[in-house]
Amino acid sequence: MIILWILIILISIIIIGFIISRNKANEQRKIPKAFLTDSHSPPKIILLVLDSLMDEPLKKAIQENKAPALAFFLKNGQYSKNLVSSFPTMSVTIDSSLITGTYPNQHKIPGLVWFDDDKKQIITYGNGFFEILKLGFSNFAENIMHRYNNVDLNPKVKTIHEDLAQDKRKTASINALIYRGYDHHTLKVPKPIAKVSVLPEEYETTGPKMLSLGAFIRQDPNNKHIVKRLGLNDAFAVQELKYLLEKNILPEFTIMYLGENDHTVHKKGPTTTKGIEKLDKHLQEVLNMFPQWEDALNNYIWVIIGDSYQSSVKKDKKEALINLKEILSDYRVLKLGKAVSKDDDIVITANERMAYIYKINESLSLENIAQTLQTDSRIGWIAWKVNEMIHVISGAHEGSLIYNSGGPDKDVYNQTWSLKGNLSILDLTIKNKQIEYGDYPDGLARLYGAIHSQQGEFLIVDAKPGYEFIGESSPQHSGGAAHGSMHKADSLAPFIVTGTNKSIDGLRMVDLKKWILDILN
Repeated sequence: MIILWILIILISIIIIGFIISRNKANEQRKIPKAFLTDSHSPPKIILLVLDSLMDEPLKKAIQENKAPALAFFLKNGQYSKNLVSSFPTMSVTIDSSLITGTYPNQHKIPGLVWFDDDKKQIITYGNGFFEILKLGFSNFAENIMHRYNNVDLNPKVKTIHEDLAQDKRKTASINALIYRGYDHHTLKVPKPIAKVSVLPEEYETTGPKMLSLGAFIRQDPNNKHIVKRLGLNDAFAVQELKYLLEKNILPEFTIMYLGENDHTVHKKGPTTTKGIEKLDKHLQEVLNMFPQWEDALNNYIWVIIGDSYQSSVKKDKKEALINLKEILSDYRVLKLGKAVSKDDDIVITANERMAYIYKINESLSLENIAQTLQTDSRIGWIAWKVNEMIHVISGAHEGSLIYNSGGPDKDVYNQTWSLKGNLSILDLTIKNKQIEYGDYPDGLARLYGAIHSQQGEFLIVDAKPGYEFIGESSPQHSGGAAHGSMHKADSLAPFIVTGTNKSIDGLRMVDLKKWILDILN
């Protein structure tokens, strides 16, 4: 009798398994519901920002047949591995440059963490759990949900959403933290957060016609991917894009941000393909919305970019981590979460492989602080501004480089500069009366942008490859990877485009906005 029951159970399991497999096969054979536009109609652009997508692991994943969706786009499009990022190479600054077409001297988002000289407080958009904890979760959430788009982002520069709205074109933003537009939206603070903080239940903001930002606002009312990271995850973003495709409401321009690969690279290092494999499965979901993958290419222009590279950080913490508090131990450093007092000398805001160091004691000299930092061989260079002139020094080079915008020297981007001193500090050469860049792509403009991004007196320090700055409670990635630096090891990103042969003037993050507008217009 027992044997008979065992046989019955086994047969039942087999039958149920067969039914499940058959149902899955039938689901896969169903024709997706993505709307197919007339290929001769005005173009629609889908811009996918894949955080920390890098050339070598991308090519490796494709060669190992672990990224069929990205392989499909690359095979059917144009490709470059040398898209020059913004500086600092931190997502919020890069995203601001991408969406405004400007460097930080114009859009005014200096980095992931910085010091507001007017309000005398450290601003963070999310630089690690312990730093957020000390600066205050409510303060952090306020910055992300309101201040970033509605206060800090310079109102004098226009975002791509604002430019297209003026031309009567609709746009969408999916999980991109920078999204400012002209349409009014209400962000709903999740109840668990509202209950344990002083945040209001709602925030008013302005954005594109269609705005998705995790659990705070969504287009698909049935999108259930809101628990992990409050919906700021790849599954949520992809579901939102699929919804817009299925409902045939995708506007002329859509930007979607997929950020999880960044977390994987930070932990496992720059050669890992695990994050790429995972995000590729999400892209397959999108392509499977079409009867054939080729239909996606026939009906939309796809622009797929990384935002920056990540470079390896040495495993030995003592060697890899540049502790700025220890190097500058002769100075009194403002503690996180504390108000500025007369006893404080400097403020340190580490953005992984670069950092801002602010002088808040008027009696101090930036040059003296710079000379102290110059003694650490792990630091690539130190820069500061004196009467509009930018001074750059390095422990590895003699003398200094002093420069400003405008002047007799022209670079490969037709930007003009006035240079004197040791060009090798920023690995510059002049050939045939033209400035050429080495280790620091578009370095003069990118450094100029960062040093004019904010008020106050401060230094910029940039780490050599293999090293990372830490402050009081900033995150560290020894044995993994990090970004932030102006070095090419952090600054170049892949660029894939299908569906257009429109040329682009320069291949920098700040050039993409104009290029996209030219295509749509």
